[in-house]
Amino acid sequence: MRAIGGLWRWRHNPLRRTTDLVEAWVALSALLLVLLAAPVVGCLLGTTAQGALQDAVRRQQSSRHEVTATVVRELDDATLGIDPEAASGRDAHSRVLADWTAPDGTARHGAVIADLGKPHAGDQFRLWTDERGRVAARPLDPATATTHAVLAGVGGAILTAGTVEAVRRLIVWHLVRRRYARWDQAWSKAGPDWGRTGTGS
Repeated sequence: MRAIGGLWRWRHNPLRRTTDLVEAWVALSALLLVLLAAPVVGCLLGTTAQGALQDAVRRQQSSRHEVTATVVRELDDATLGIDPEAASGRDAHSRVLADWTAPDGTARHGAVIADLGKPHAGDQFRLWTDERGRVAARPLDPATATTHAVLAGVGGAILTAGTVEAVRRLIVWHLVRRRYARWDQAWSKAGPDWGRTGTGS
């Protein structure tokens, strides 16, 4: 609204300079770009991210499997080569040696992180593996993927708006420098007689 008001104010003003008009037009253009281009960029980026993330969700859910693992024994920090002062309470109490069966039927054995407060031999817990039984991260769920896509879209819109505002400020800065340079030229043309009685008479 300030941009529109600025254009109207300078429309027939005898004190209007070209830089004033250019500055008002730049402000109006930036406002329109922020209101129109930023949401479009955000929507496009969010839609693209949503498609890619949902594909990743489908791939991960088809290639990762949740199996039941059995605790053989708890592993201490010395066994794992972890500094006790650097390890959190969760690390110190949830690393175990466990047995599990891979989705292809082969037996697996190894050190894993168990989702147990204080594990004991024989305790069972759920574990995500790939098709060969190697430990894998939990697959991404559709809701989390959508959240990431929305954040990407919002981030893209904010970045676009910020870029437009940065360009507007750069143009205004250049216009102000030109304005000051012209003022300096006008002052130097006035010469050393500026303000003396009878100058120009």
